[in-house]
Amino acid sequence: MSLNRSEQLLYDYVHGHKDERQHLQDKVRAIAGAAADVHAAVSRIDSELWRYYEERSAVAPVFIAAARAHGLRRTSMKNLAELLVRLWTEPRPRKPAPAGPGAAP
Repeated sequence: MSLNRSEQLLYDYVHGHKDERQHLQDKVRAIAGAAADVHAAVSRIDSELWRYYEERSAVAPVFIAAARAHGLRRTSMKNLAELLVRLWTEPRPRKPAPAGPGAAP
């Protein structure tokens, strides 16, 4: 999976800061657990990750530098959201495929 510059910066930052990682893990798990499906969870987590990125851009030196260099325009965090859901949540059971023609009852 390929992450954009902002997603990679956030992922690396969280990977190196245990408390921040735990905060985001709890948030991702709560959102994914409450969502109707994975797509809804990813969409909500995408928004939460961007809010987190903006918040860190005011206080964390690495984010401040990135905001100065590249600006603070809204950037998609969808790939990172999908990755974090895969890494930090239990897989949901798949629904059985509908029986097709000729399938045994």
